[in-house]
Amino acid sequence: MTAVIVALFAALGLAIGSFLNVVIWRVPRGESVVRPPSACPGCGRKIRARDNVPVLSWLLLRARCRDCRAPISAQYPVVELLTGVLFVLVLVRFGLTWELPGYLYGAAIGVALTVIDLKVHRLPNAIVLPSYIVVSALLLVAAIGTGDWSALLRAGIGGVVLYAAYFLMCLAYPAGMGFGDVKLAALIGAYLGWIGWGALAIGAFGAFLLGGAFSLVLIVLRRAGRKSGIPFGPWMILGAACGIAFGEQIWSSYLSAVM
Repeated sequence: MTAVIVALFAALGLAIGSFLNVVIWRVPRGESVVRPPSACPGCGRKIRARDNVPVLSWLLLRARCRDCRAPISAQYPVVELLTGVLFVLVLVRFGLTWELPGYLYGAAIGVALTVIDLKVHRLPNAIVLPSYIVVSALLLVAAIGTGDWSALLRAGIGGVVLYAAYFLMCLAYPAGMGFGDVKLAALIGAYLGWIGWGALAIGAFGAFLLGGAFSLVLIVLRRAGRKSGIPFGPWMILGAACGIAFGEQIWSSYLSAVM
C-alpha cells in the first residue's frame, strides 16, 4: 500500500471528520445537517471557506472565531484528527477490498455517536436507524463483490443475536440500559458477525469489560457512585473496534488455551 493512498484516506477522514462536527452539533438539536451553512454559534456569522479547513484552520485562528473571538472547542480538531486516524487504520485492516466502504462508514458513525452519547447521553435515531439500510446495502455489495455469502449470513445472525441480547438486558434492567443501546447493538453485531464468530464474541464481551473497568475506576476515584449514569454507547463502539481489530486472533488464542 503506497504512502499516497494512505495520505488520501487520511485526508478523506479529516474532511469527513469536519462534517461529523456538524452532525454532532445539529442532530441532537433536531436541525438539518445540510442547511443553513455552518456559522459561529456566538455571533452567527457564516464560517468562511478558508476557516473551514480541518485542524489547520483551528490552529491558525488560535481556537477563536475570526469575527467575535469566541472560543472554538478543541472537540473540532480532535474529531477531525480521530476520524482521519481511524480511516487509515480501517484501510490498513481491510485494504482496498469490498468490505472497506462499509467499515469506513462504521468508523464515521462510531465517532459521531460516541461524542453525542458522551455529551447528551443519547444515541439519536436520526443516525442509527438510517444506518440499518446503509450498512445492509454496503455489506450486501461486499458479499456480491467477494462472493462470500456466509459472511453476510453471519452478519445478519450477529445483528439479530446482539439486538436480542441487549433487548433482554434492557427489559431486565431498564435503568442501566437504554433502548438506544439496543438499536446500536444490531449494527455492531452485523459488523462483528461479518468478520467471524470470534470477533462477535470478543467485541460483545469487550464492551462490558471496558465499560465495567472504567466505571470501577470512577468509583474508586469517587468520581461516580454505583447508581451514576454512564453512557454505554462509547464502550459498545470501543469494544466493537477491538473485536474488529483483534477479535479473531484473541478468540483463536483462547480456544487453543482451553482445548
